[in-house]
Amino acid sequence: MSLKPAVAALLLQAAAFPLSLAVTWLLASAGIPMSYLAVALIQGLLAATLGWWRGLASWWRPIQFCFPLALLGAAQLAIPPLVFLAIFLFLLLLYWSTYRTQVPYYPSNRRVWAAVVGLLPARAPLRAIDIGSGLGGLVLHLARRPGVQASGIELAPLPWLLSRLRARLAGSGARFLRGDYENLDFAQYDVVFAYLSPAAMGALWRKAAREMRPGSVLLSYEFVIDDRLPDRTVYPTEGGPALYLWHF
Repeated sequence: MSLKPAVAALLLQAAAFPLSLAVTWLLASAGIPMSYLAVALIQGLLAATLGWWRGLASWWRPIQFCFPLALLGAAQLAIPPLVFLAIFLFLLLLYWSTYRTQVPYYPSNRRVWAAVVGLLPARAPLRAIDIGSGLGGLVLHLARRPGVQASGIELAPLPWLLSRLRARLAGSGARFLRGDYENLDFAQYDVVFAYLSPAAMGALWRKAAREMRPGSVLLSYEFVIDDRLPDRTVYPTEGGPALYLWHF
């Protein structure tokens, strides 16, 4: 079984560590002054090189390079243990299984929501779902439209909980599910909206092609599907990312 990219990246950092020690020792033996910053730079460079060698996606290279520098910076801040634990738990609840899904938290904005409304099929009732709904902004916006039954699904606990709270405080009919969208049946929806990541788009298209019914639409903000050209492309903000639409 192939390793998840985040796990592979962590293992490559570990593999780079003894190499970094060896390089540091050689440089110090040659009379070159060494510092913690220099060691962190060597570690980051070696980890990024190993990531390139092992075929990790290109965006992992700057992450691998910056990771030791971030650890060094955090150590310099001398953050109290309880504060560090609180920050860790907050980030864990926010990003949860990003290591597995490769989909970080990407919030959309009101201009994107307005563009989505403009692309909705002209029929009612209309069932729409935002897969990876985050804090629920788009779903709450769609739920205000007459005839739209808006839902969202989110895997991370904190955004899901906050979106449920927002819906309750607003008296909204929006529904928020906690779970993995891969377990949904897309045939239940007329509109599926996604703001995921390039790594997830291939699997998303295969699922949509299997399950979505004739007359339904798939929307993706910023990330295109390589296997199928979009039927329509709009730009919610001038010079900004595109919103792609596929008809079924």
